[in-house]
Parts: sequence; C-alpha cells; structure tokens
Amino acid sequence: MIDIKLGLIGGSGLGQLLKTRTAGTAHRIDTPFGPPSDDILETQWEGLPVYFLARHGPGHTLNPTQVPYRANIFALKKLGVTHIIASGAVGSLREEFKPRDLVIPDQIIDKTSKRLGTFYERAAVHVEFAEPFCPVLRRILVESRTPNPEPSHHIHDRGCYVCMEGPAFSTRAESLMHRLWGGDLIGMTCLPEAKLAREAEIGYALIALVTDYDCWRRTPDGAASGEPPQPAEAAVLLKEIIANLQAASDNAAALIERALRRIAGNPQELAASPALAALKLAIWSDKSRIPPDQVELLAPLWMKYFRE
Repeated sequence: MIDIKLGLIGGSGLGQLLKTRTAGTAHRIDTPFGPPSDDILETQWEGLPVYFLARHGPGHTLNPTQVPYRANIFALKKLGVTHIIASGAVGSLREEFKPRDLVIPDQIIDKTSKRLGTFYERAAVHVEFAEPFCPVLRRILVESRTPNPEPSHHIHDRGCYVCMEGPAFSTRAESLMHRLWGGDLIGMTCLPEAKLAREAEIGYALIALVTDYDCWRRTPDGAASGEPPQPAEAAVLLKEIIANLQAASDNAAALIERALRRIAGNPQELAASPALAALKLAIWSDKSRIPPDQVELLAPLWMKYFRE
C-alpha cells in the first residue's frame, strides 16, 4: 500500500481561484534550491491529503523563467506528495482548441533555454520521459469529464504542449513553426516542472486552460491575429482573454473537484503510476562515487536506492 498524497500547482487564473477555496495548514519548506514560490497549503479532500502551491507566488510576481521549479517540486516531495495535478494558461495552435476549452496534454516540446532542468548535478541520472505525463492520472482526469458538457466546457483528451521561454509571446513565424512541429498549445510553465516531477518519482498531469488563439491565426478580414491592435481594440482583446481565463479556470476547478472525489474514493488506483519507480534504472553513476553530501542533500528524492 502506498500513502497517496496529491499536490495541486495552480498557474495563471486557477492558482488564485484554488487558493481562495483552499484552507488548511501553511507549510514553509526549506530546500537545497531555495524557497518555493509560496507557502504550501495542506488540506483534506474527503480524507485525501492535498497540498496546494501557487506557481507564480503571492500576487503572481514570478514570471515563468523566475519560478523556482526545483524548489517547488522538492518541497512537495519533502511533504510526501506522490502525484501532482498542475494547471496553466495556454494559447491555441489549432482551430479545434478553442478559447475557454480545457486540454489534458499527452506530449511536450521543450523550447526553454534558461532553466535548470535537473536535480542531479553531480551524478548521471537519466529518467525515461517518452511519455511525459502520468497515464494513470491523465486517465482519471479524462474520465472525470462531464458526460454531456456545454459547448463552452469542452475538455480535450490529448494535445502537444510547446513550452517556450518567454516572457514575450511568439513571433508569427515562430507560431507557424510550432504548428509545423506538431504543437497544439503554446505555454511557458510546463517545463522543467514535468521533468523535475519525473526525477522526483512523482506522477504529474496538466490541465491546460486555453485563453486565446496564438498569433498564427488570421482574423476573418484576413489580418494576422498577432498584428498590433489599436489601443481601444487591445483593451477589448485583453478583457476577452481575461474572461476566457476566468471561465476556463472555473471549469478546471470543477474538473479537479470531480477528479479528487474519485481519487479519494480509491486512492490506490494511483499506485500504478510508472513515475513512482522512475529512478529504479535511471541512476547510471557508480553510487559509491557519488559524493556522500550529495546523497544526503537529495535524500527525499533518491535515498531509498542507496539503501539497497
């Protein structure tokens, strides 16, 4: 039996919404990588331990590059979290992924360049990442969709998320390139978060909140949607995007609540997550040559493999 504990990482929109709905004990966790984005709130959902973390910190002050991803994942691991449901706002690269839709991605393309993407800087640790999201957690999210959703509540069961560095958005040429690569969504926060969760043997799934179409798309009059609008038009566009984010956040919160209810009823369903043994064959270094201080420093992540 595995003691299942669920982490929730809230991104744009959903982060603040979930924080207002989450009450409990606040944990301030020290990590070898500095403090996490914010205190982690511990609560219960029908007996299921749940830990909430706002990715961008209080007041959304951390841009995507500045988010302390390693500290965030390490802190959740230190609290015993076994699985994470994360959220994040995205732009759409496909006509069928409409604003206000939710997407449960199944693939990622990494276009980040300034972020440290591993915990293991003094050992060779190579985790499998062909399937970057936990198949068990993804299935639970997909199966937690409402049977007959309203048109504005559509939840897609797959999609390829292109993670860019930011904080500026794509050029139109880049947006078209991302579509040619097979990307369906464009965002800035899924990596290295998902990769670090795998290194920490935490099952990870993402709910992507579609706020608008990326700049590849042309408007009905033939102009590119990414062309600079007039100030009055920009204000209207921003208001529309914020409304889309709010609607998607409400729908995502409802989806998470349904998924939590299912998990609380049968937490051991998550024991089949492949990520829970991600390090079993991933430590390629001779363990006797890894500095003991490093083994101890990262003990919450890998100590069990040094006791075998």
